[in-house]
Amino acid sequence: MANKGIVLKKQIVYLSGAMLGCTDEECRDWRDFAKLYLKCRTLDPMVRDYRERPMDGMLDMVVNDKLDIDGCDAVLVNFIKPSVGTSMEVLYAWERGKQVVLVVPNGTVIKPVARLSQPSCVSFYPGCCAAYK
Repeated sequence: MANKGIVLKKQIVYLSGAMLGCTDEECRDWRDFAKLYLKCRTLDPMVRDYRERPMDGMLDMVVNDKLDIDGCDAVLVNFIKPSVGTSMEVLYAWERGKQVVLVVPNGTVIKPVARLSQPSCVSFYPGCCAAYK
């Protein structure tokens, strides 16, 4: 991530990325890496892990994810697979003027909707997620 010149020198960074349909490793490994790498306060939506019963936690997830984004300075997005929740978070952050940084696999074409927020984009860091080791 650092070799592209994107700097997150903000005090609080929200860690956005797909959760539903992902393994524990896909959800947690990159977030754990980001927490160490960023050396700042992070907000991790995995504290609300409703993957096994998503309909039970839908309102809690959406409301509290939005509150976390309201309370952050920047949103770091692991954009490795399509996710309705992640897309909502990117749009919500953009509408509030938050810095949005998408981390994508090398060679990924960012869809026009994701480009709406005019985020910073960086190439995928190979150690971020167990799925790409």
